[in-house]
Amino acid sequence: MNTLRNKVQLIGHVGNDPEIKNLEGGKKLANLTIATNDSYYNEKGDKVEQTEWHRISAWGKTAEIIEKYVTKGKEIGIEGKLTHRSYDDKDGNKRYITEVVVSELLLLGK
Repeated sequence: MNTLRNKVQLIGHVGNDPEIKNLEGGKKLANLTIATNDSYYNEKGDKVEQTEWHRISAWGKTAEIIEKYVTKGKEIGIEGKLTHRSYDDKDGNKRYITEVVVSELLLLGK
């Protein structure tokens, strides 16, 4: 059960073209967002659609695959771990980010 402690699996559509960064030493970083959809029926019996947006990061070979094959609107499946980090913006305010760091990528759909 140790390997299941911090594991996230999502299937969704890419919200924008991935942002690719080339870092020192030839390493690549891909940042993108994916949307997942859920629906439920409220107390009146009306169907309610809900979209959640998820921030995704991928490194190395996975980032290279994303750069080659992933574009806005593409359906993908990812598996990774949930991470939290913070930084100070240009005005000195502390900002917090929650994202999924990808370990596995599935290219779905067309």
